[in-house]
Amino acid sequence: MQTIRLEKLVINIGIGSNEQHLNGAKMLIKKLTGKEGVATKSKHRIPELKLRKGQIIGAMVTLRKKDAEDMLKRALEASNNTLKETSIAKNSVNFGIKEYIEFSGVKYDPKIGMLGMNINAAFSRKGARVERRKRAAAHVGIKHREIGKELLTQYISKNFGATVSNE
Repeated sequence: MQTIRLEKLVINIGIGSNEQHLNGAKMLIKKLTGKEGVATKSKHRIPELKLRKGQIIGAMVTLRKKDAEDMLKRALEASNNTLKETSIAKNSVNFGIKEYIEFSGVKYDPKIGMLGMNINAAFSRKGARVERRKRAAAHVGIKHREIGKELLTQYISKNFGATVSNE
């Protein structure tokens, strides 16, 4: 039950207040993952950034199981198999890729333009669902629920071949 596993991988591409880039972001997600992306909407109104509540500001996709593992390996390769120490938090790893052409085998497409993305990988242990399920939910101890930075760093190094740097 102590083994760590990748629960899900979320890829988010922000397009800002320019909704014309939405199709390019969705095409990029389809090209990289083979899955359809969904549009994300703003939750708040921010006049300085010219954002209205409910305005489309990006595209995202959530991957699970084998698809998530394969995509995380590709994303780490695109970032030269290095992560900053600040990218690792409890139960998750977050990092960005500035340009999608850093992925191996992906060429620049003028229809898409030049877009970057945020990668968020969430990790858990077996049995964590016991607390979230609807029927017969039960408490899960904090030591089982939270995965420390050191353990997560070791897991990522061992299973995905990435190194963690202080910069």
